[in-house]
Amino acid sequence: MIEIGKLVNGRYKIIASIGSGGMANVFLAHDLILDRDVAIKILRFDFQNDQTAIRRFQREALAATEMVHPNIVGVYDVDEESGMQYLVMEYVKGMDLKRYIQTRSPIPYEKIVDIMEQILSAVSLAHAHGIIHRDLKPQNILMDQAGVVKITDFGIAIALSETSLTQTNSMLGSVHYLSPEQARGSMATKQSDIYALGIILYEMITGSVPFDGESAVTIALKHFQDEMPSVKGFDPEVPQSLENIVMHATAKEPADRYKTADEMAADLATALSPERANELPWRPTAMLDETKVLTPIQPEEIPVEKPQEEPPVSEEKPKKKKGKKRFIAIFLLLMLVIGGAAGYLLTRTAEVSIPQVEDMTEAEARTALEDANLTVDSKTDEVASDTIKKGRVVKTNPAVGTMIKKNRPVRLYISSGTKKVALKDYEGDLIEDVREELEKIGFLEKNIRIKKVNDESAPVDQILTQNPKAGTKVDPKEDEITLEVSDGPKTYKIDDYSQMTYAEAEAKLLQLGITINQIKRVDESSETIPAEEVISQDPVRGTALTSKDTITLKVSSGSSYVKLDDLSGQDKAAAESKLSELGLNYTEQEEFSDDVAEGKVIRTDPGAGSTSLKAGDTVTVYISKGPENKENTFDVTIAAKFTGTDGQQDKITVLVKDAQRSSLTEVLDFPLDKNTSSTEQTVSVTTTEGGSATIEVQRNGKSAVTKTVQKAETITVP
Repeated sequence: MIEIGKLVNGRYKIIASIGSGGMANVFLAHDLILDRDVAIKILRFDFQNDQTAIRRFQREALAATEMVHPNIVGVYDVDEESGMQYLVMEYVKGMDLKRYIQTRSPIPYEKIVDIMEQILSAVSLAHAHGIIHRDLKPQNILMDQAGVVKITDFGIAIALSETSLTQTNSMLGSVHYLSPEQARGSMATKQSDIYALGIILYEMITGSVPFDGESAVTIALKHFQDEMPSVKGFDPEVPQSLENIVMHATAKEPADRYKTADEMAADLATALSPERANELPWRPTAMLDETKVLTPIQPEEIPVEKPQEEPPVSEEKPKKKKGKKRFIAIFLLLMLVIGGAAGYLLTRTAEVSIPQVEDMTEAEARTALEDANLTVDSKTDEVASDTIKKGRVVKTNPAVGTMIKKNRPVRLYISSGTKKVALKDYEGDLIEDVREELEKIGFLEKNIRIKKVNDESAPVDQILTQNPKAGTKVDPKEDEITLEVSDGPKTYKIDDYSQMTYAEAEAKLLQLGITINQIKRVDESSETIPAEEVISQDPVRGTALTSKDTITLKVSSGSSYVKLDDLSGQDKAAAESKLSELGLNYTEQEEFSDDVAEGKVIRTDPGAGSTSLKAGDTVTVYISKGPENKENTFDVTIAAKFTGTDGQQDKITVLVKDAQRSSLTEVLDFPLDKNTSSTEQTVSVTTTEGGSATIEVQRNGKSAVTKTVQKAETITVP
């Protein structure tokens, strides 16, 4: 076994195993020189010394390298390393046609025609090089992700000029696609490949092969004994022209088939044309007996001999002639009686061979047996059969071919259908495993119905339900089983919602099937995108979302800068509320104003109309204190004398209430003693226009004089 990571010929690094066959294994490898993935086909080790296998392997390389075509897998390299034969081929990333049919059926007619045209183009080139594939089947036809068809596996292809004993008395290729002449052991021709193409076309239309059975021999016999099933019986909508192409390509006689792949391709090219809508069913002509005019055979002239003269006969008659004749007549009569009696006895005791009546209806079998002068038992028995349809004859007792006397009765055994089997519980299993198991117990591929359904929790390809239920007994050859298979959570392919308003985007998503809880909104300022318009989204357009996923819409909140309105004349509370709505902070200062009423906004800083502010910035609001009063400031002189005795001291204190002092406030104090017996001190007094001020003078803490003043004057302290 080739190990993963092995380096073949110092160039091709094995990455993974991608397939295996009877003689070779195929690996995915990487070409280290050309830096590309390739498929490398390596002859299995148990065939390394098998010269027949090696010749076949080399034949495939030779056949493929001779043909360069977009629909044939290219061969890049062929070599040998330490006795290991290998081919390096183009790596086709995709699936084979068999898998495509299984997963895509029913396939649209247009796609079927496209695939067949590509296949025919490749086969035409092979035939032009004198090469017959001999093993055309869906498993040997690859399809890449772009839908390009690639034919591969020319392992049993052979040149038309090559003579080989293996071409006769044996069957090469896959029996489901084997032509009648190959099934008989005859040499394969171009028409053999065309027959296989007709079977492939039938399978693409119906989803199953036309002939199936328990063994390869059974299937091979059906190819040259049974009529080709009608594709219209499977799908009445199939155009008659397309069915005609199937019947023409799969005719029993090679002479009735298309002569070339190009002829079949030309017929296929117009198969879906409206002009061929009323086409008559195709009929073979090679086996029809035609009346022929034969040239009559002219008789040859036969020479006539002249009669010779006979010698004269004596007239004397012989004696006893009459008695002799009587004796002969009696003898002949006696022999006739004895022979009749013997014939009667032999007829009564004669044995008859039971004719072949298998797969006939009961009525047909009774007629065939009675025509053979046999007696048929009025009773029948039922037996299960995997090969004979229900209601048809499986066998007789005695068996077909047995020699029996005519008066012995023959019992018919009628098929009750395939032996029924009890279904297992397949729920929770993977569909591929179950499909394989069902086919093993006899289910036909067309009777396994798969219904894909979305499920939020079950893994993809897990079976959710089955019908019939587990334990039900079914006939695998006749009955159908329907399996509901998880296709994973339902997905919603999202669009591009940028440049829509948030409301429009939300409506689109809800219409798609996304719930409101799956939509997340994030606001963001933008200098270029209008407010409420979607800026971006996550995930992007084309992403498939499930019910568990979310989509985030980033929505413009408009410019991050705010325009400051003119707040002048508004009261303090209204101005503060407006700034808060704009996301701005409020701070206040007061000042006098002759024009703005007290408590109203005089101005702001920044000023009205400013666009330089962002949310969170601070605006200073100037509030009016009303008009500023006119003031008069003047000096009042305080004159005081010492009135105490030696060793004492007087303390004079002056208190003023004026426009700047709302209550009597000490503004001046000074001492008097014998050394300073008198003094004059001044205080500044401010009054509003027409107003007055009050001055109180205290001596040693006691009020000495209080006086109201409106102008400069002198107050003498008593």
